[in-house]
Amino acid sequence: MLELQNINFTIQKGSEDVHLLEQINLKMPTGHFMAIVGPSGCGKSTLLKLIAGINQESEGDIFWNGRNLSEEGDLEHSEIGYVPQFSIAYDELSVEESIESSIRLRAKTRGRNNFHDLVDRILESTGLDAIRDRPVRVLSGGQKRRLSLAMELVTDPVLLLCDEVTSGLDPKSEQEIVKLMHDLSRNEHRIVVNVTHSLANLDLYDSVLVLHEGKVVYHGQPRALEHYFSVEEAEDVYPQLVKRPSGDWAKSWMKHREDFYAAFAKPQAMDPESSVSAETPGPISQFFALFFRRWKILLRDPGQLFLQLAILIGFPVLVILFDLDGVEQVKRLSETLPSTLQQMEQEKEAMTHNLNLGGLVSGLVMFQIVLLTLMGSNNSAREIAGERLIFEKEKLGGVRPSVYLMSKIAFLSILVFIQSFWMAAFVQAVCKLPMETFAQHLTLLLLVNGAMTAICLGISALAGTADQASLLSIYLVGFQLPLSGAVLALPGWAGWITRPFISAYWSWAGSMDSLQRDYLRYVDEVTDTWLAPFVACLAVLMAHMLIGLFLAYIGVKKPRWRE
Repeated sequence: MLELQNINFTIQKGSEDVHLLEQINLKMPTGHFMAIVGPSGCGKSTLLKLIAGINQESEGDIFWNGRNLSEEGDLEHSEIGYVPQFSIAYDELSVEESIESSIRLRAKTRGRNNFHDLVDRILESTGLDAIRDRPVRVLSGGQKRRLSLAMELVTDPVLLLCDEVTSGLDPKSEQEIVKLMHDLSRNEHRIVVNVTHSLANLDLYDSVLVLHEGKVVYHGQPRALEHYFSVEEAEDVYPQLVKRPSGDWAKSWMKHREDFYAAFAKPQAMDPESSVSAETPGPISQFFALFFRRWKILLRDPGQLFLQLAILIGFPVLVILFDLDGVEQVKRLSETLPSTLQQMEQEKEAMTHNLNLGGLVSGLVMFQIVLLTLMGSNNSAREIAGERLIFEKEKLGGVRPSVYLMSKIAFLSILVFIQSFWMAAFVQAVCKLPMETFAQHLTLLLLVNGAMTAICLGISALAGTADQASLLSIYLVGFQLPLSGAVLALPGWAGWITRPFISAYWSWAGSMDSLQRDYLRYVDEVTDTWLAPFVACLAVLMAHMLIGLFLAYIGVKKPRWRE
């Protein structure tokens, strides 16, 4: 039995309290299929999210089989299935792979045979077996809704909550989805609740809950709906509601509710199997499921894969175009004063050559670094924001935020290493940059790419939308070159203010400090920017990386459901 007693939900808008739900009281027996209907903005989805534990009620209590969920904690992740209106499957995966991924993240199975038996059983029960190999991107609206339901059945939930899963469907598809939910409710241990704006197919429900302006104005059998509201057809209920204040409707309902509840007939259970809540897989199992799924999605996305390869190959080529012949040797200057006009001209020519060489080396290194910061931005700006709603749904189903973030770090670390190593090795092979050691330069390139990737991952986790995250990340990269001081020196006070936040500066300064001493001398001559020592550069870049990851952790922990 699911029971709500005196539930209120209030939000703050400015200095005023806005009551979205008021004095919600209702009961549902197990083996029951209920529709929540009402005009737009009446609180249907808000109520469903309260039951799911996404929102926290302001007042009142929610009971499940006598257990007070408001005081003793929500149901286990495996006991609740929540199907949002948006798709919870990745377009790049097939129907079968989507269900397999859901099982690996949410349910423990005993051996491979048990795993595949569960997949087959879910596909058959939801009518998806015939299209199990079809990519999600080509599914119809009705098929995607079936898949969303199928992915929630992996734990055999006792409470299946569906939010507008029939919206936008044609009448035939809507009827098929409602019929499927009806069949899923014919389990003596389960309750299925469907939020819908549609008043079609009400005969398939065991009860209908009508909300108006956040208040319960009816909860009873569908066949009594027309009589209670004095209308000829169910579709006339919404126009009838506006003829009286919602408070009057609610008071009228409170007078009649016990009579209507007495008429509730618990449906005959057709599935005698008991529902056994699945145990959530451990963090290691979830990590590998998320990690390998992410690689599969990348390799099946031609647009993203092409962009990654184009950047990987094209950016180093852009760098070496400025120095196809390689960096020349520094010309040695005489240690004695030139005594002839010819010697003076040679010394002047050598000095000009060396200064130009210092500027070239400095520019090539900075060009490498700025391109790597752009790679870092491209790596992670949309990584979390672009799949935020799916992640929130999976988090509700038991995916640990820390494990999700670790899978992202592992995936992005491989990209960062490949990009940075190829940039350093390819440019070094052609341009022969005069570094003391290749390892020092590679380390700095790895760190600046990693720092920008981590910071943009933090932005992605905190941003409201993927577009917002991309825009902020692009601005961040755009400020790297002018505020680094590597090309045009900043005023002293401005440099000290901005320099701590500019990853490109620290990678460039550390690389300059790693140059052979003859070259470093002429870099000092052509730039007025203070060069930080190598060790300090390493420390700051690592701090940038840790700050980015900390922001990402805060972002993934914080719920970001869109209303």
